[in-house]
Amino acid sequence: MEMSKAEQNSAQAANQSAQKAQDLMGAEVLVKALQAEGVQQLWGYPGGAVLYIYDALYKQDTINHVLVRHEQAAVHAADGYARATGEVGVALVTSGPGLTNAVTGIATAYTDSIPIVVISGQTSTTAIGSDAFQECDTVGITRPIVKHNFLVKDVRDLAMTMKKAFHIARTGRPGPVVVDIPKDVSFKKVAYSGYPQTVEMRSYNPVKKGHSGQIRKALQLLLAAKRPYIYTGGGVLLSGAEQELRTLVDLLGYPVTHTLLGLGAYPASDKKYLGMLGMHGTIEANNTMQNCDVLLAVGARFDDRVIGNPKHFMSVADRKIIHIDIDPSSISKRVKVDVPIVGDCKEVLTELIAMVREAQTKPDAAALEAWWKTIEGWRSRDCLRYDRDNKEVIKPQYVVETLWNMTRDADCYITSDVGQHQMWAAQYYRFEESRRWINSGGLGTMGVGIPYAMGIKLAKPDAEVFCITGEGSVQMNIQELATCRQYETPIIICALNNRFLGMVRQWQEIEYSGRYSHSYMDSLPDFVKLAEAFGHAGILVEKPEDVEPALREARRIAREERKSVFIDFRTDPTENVFPMVQAGKGITEMLLGAEDL
Repeated sequence: MEMSKAEQNSAQAANQSAQKAQDLMGAEVLVKALQAEGVQQLWGYPGGAVLYIYDALYKQDTINHVLVRHEQAAVHAADGYARATGEVGVALVTSGPGLTNAVTGIATAYTDSIPIVVISGQTSTTAIGSDAFQECDTVGITRPIVKHNFLVKDVRDLAMTMKKAFHIARTGRPGPVVVDIPKDVSFKKVAYSGYPQTVEMRSYNPVKKGHSGQIRKALQLLLAAKRPYIYTGGGVLLSGAEQELRTLVDLLGYPVTHTLLGLGAYPASDKKYLGMLGMHGTIEANNTMQNCDVLLAVGARFDDRVIGNPKHFMSVADRKIIHIDIDPSSISKRVKVDVPIVGDCKEVLTELIAMVREAQTKPDAAALEAWWKTIEGWRSRDCLRYDRDNKEVIKPQYVVETLWNMTRDADCYITSDVGQHQMWAAQYYRFEESRRWINSGGLGTMGVGIPYAMGIKLAKPDAEVFCITGEGSVQMNIQELATCRQYETPIIICALNNRFLGMVRQWQEIEYSGRYSHSYMDSLPDFVKLAEAFGHAGILVEKPEDVEPALREARRIAREERKSVFIDFRTDPTENVFPMVQAGKGITEMLLGAEDL
């Protein structure tokens, strides 16, 4: 039977493809996949189940593997890299305890919608379910804390699985994806003819473009508003919509606020920015939130740390809420909204800006002027004041302010751990750009500061990277100072050392009648000697006048000697973070200082 020309061409193409195909081990296919995805940095820790993968990494030179000292730090470093660059971070861990050690990092990324891919080893497919050495149910353990996970049982599925993993991690509402690879899958061979160019997933098609009718409704509400407000979160950064946000705010002249994860999306120096809102937000940010008549929420989720008691927040009868989010499940989850818009923040804001420019109606100038006068009245109370004249003890706020003044024009990134120091950093370091403030928001994970800084420094080797931390948080991953030394990633650690688990102590003072149950650090290491033991430099600072010289010297050492520097700032142990909204209270029911206790 004679073949048609089309059939001949098809057969020829198939034959050429078969000839081009290489017989590769699964581990080699994995490395090819990472290379095709443009992965340049990989954080990991080897173990028996991933040794074939490590052998494949040994044979290539395009991916830089960073050997961490704990798997939790591997995932945090990949997470920090992703937050600073907008790219997908990648971590590699072995089976069993390797994976379980990674769980906290995965959950941290999941809560904050950070795109990472975590590759874990697994016992061989024939041994799964037999309680084999270092076996655990990776898919089951991680299911509640991932955007998706895969168990690859057939080496022929590995390349497409990796394509899907990266696609899922970076699109829609970003998040972590775990790929569990049994040991036999990593050493079995498969005919490999190239990495998939495209991916189609029938069950996964996130909406990007917002509904134009809904956007027009939002426009009408915004232009008719007497007391408007723009409230933004981390979704603005994740979608790369910072410029669109700035254009919209400047076009309308409306006040704007950010959540903890949204800092830097709009310049902190601009008068239209009211500061961070929420539990430790400013008076002006919180009061404006509660008293506005039209609220535009962009890439934020109305979480408990932002709005406090939902009943209090929803007690304003005439307020209309517009909510833009790529994740439909986030809309009306905690607060019922009037105009829901499902779509990518950048695309929706772009369309909204075009409508504003074309609209015949303009904002009510007289009403807006009166609204700004009210806001300035709240702002005039200066809720972030503290005792700047104290010469006897270092105020933690002063350290952050000094750092900001010294680095405000520098190429600089700030990471933090979780606690009082995190809130002081958010309040007193005035971020002008996005992706410069890297911290754990939703999960509130202590110990992320050093790994985040380490990941960022590899991504941004010419930038200065500071980790603002506390003496409690910093000890949770302090072993990574060894990693910083090995890979020459000089970071500057600013420990606001008040000898307490500060935020716990603050709550115990306010809510538990000063019963400081296990919140005092009875035994602390000599951080200067500890830093030196890791091959770095340490500086002890006990007086306010020594704060600036210490920071200046630390910057010099990091720059010229390529060492990390640990600055142990001995700060006032009695200082609390204000303003503060207690649990169960409304966002305008703020404690402004010790006089309110």
